[in-house]
Amino acid sequence: MRIVITGGAGFIGSHLCKYLLEKGHSVVCIDNFSTGAPENLPASSENGEFVFINHNITESIYLKDDIDCVLHLASPASPVDYHRLPIQTLKVGALGTLIALGLAKHKKARFLLASTSEVYGDPLVHPQVETYWGNVNPVGPRAVYDEAKRFAEALTMAYHGVHGVDTRIARIFNTYGPGMRLDDGRALPTFISQALKGEELTVFGSGEQTRSFCYISDMVEGLYLLLLSNEHEPVNLGNPEEISILQLAREIIELASSRSKIVFKPLPEDDPRLRKPDISKAKRLLNWEPKVGRREGLLKTIGYFSRKLQRVTNPSA
Repeated sequence: MRIVITGGAGFIGSHLCKYLLEKGHSVVCIDNFSTGAPENLPASSENGEFVFINHNITESIYLKDDIDCVLHLASPASPVDYHRLPIQTLKVGALGTLIALGLAKHKKARFLLASTSEVYGDPLVHPQVETYWGNVNPVGPRAVYDEAKRFAEALTMAYHGVHGVDTRIARIFNTYGPGMRLDDGRALPTFISQALKGEELTVFGSGEQTRSFCYISDMVEGLYLLLLSNEHEPVNLGNPEEISILQLAREIIELASSRSKIVFKPLPEDDPRLRKPDISKAKRLLNWEPKVGRREGLLKTIGYFSRKLQRVTNPSA
């Protein structure tokens, strides 16, 4: 298949590019490096063809060749990024999704939207199931990301209903692994970076808020299986193994063999208290569930961050 991936130079997008190339597909990656990075792109491919286009997907694009699938992953995803780029985040959720859907419609291609668990907001239902409508503050500090994705979901369903576009919606829960940025800003990469540097680990609030972390190889497999499925309604993809933020910090200190201490700071406004996916639908429809345990995944990620920090501090080594 010939597959377009918007945001293909980002963390999940770049892993997905490599995964699809390994399966022999041709990949067209569209990115403008607002949060992604050139070094994330595949250096070469022994199987499928890889083409990169430096382009902002909120602006119209014309592709001459036939396309089988459009995967729309473009968007800032970390609070650090969408607080820095609030209007761009809203634009890529609205205009970017509109253009990506228009491309899929024109090419008669299958479409997959990378949505997020943040559409559930600070949930009143636990674990979160796809039929839950969420508890979201539309004018809060996280609103630019949450509402951009909620609008993108509505637009995707509208194109499916009105134009018959063959759509998929993946609600992605916290994902981690090699390839994340040192300055990503989210809890897991921040904790690893702080632990490896011997700095204090910053826990917001009491640390009792929970998250569920899915290793990147499991996530890209889930996205691929969803793409191949016939499901048009949203599907949760994530690891249902729940952990508190405080316990995560302690685990990372242990696995990194760090002497770092934990410090506590005030909890940011609208920070979700609970986050755990119900993946019954993914198990039933896709025969998918995560395989990589948290300890294994964290060790791989800590190793990657350690090597990256060494290159940053000693680039000639």
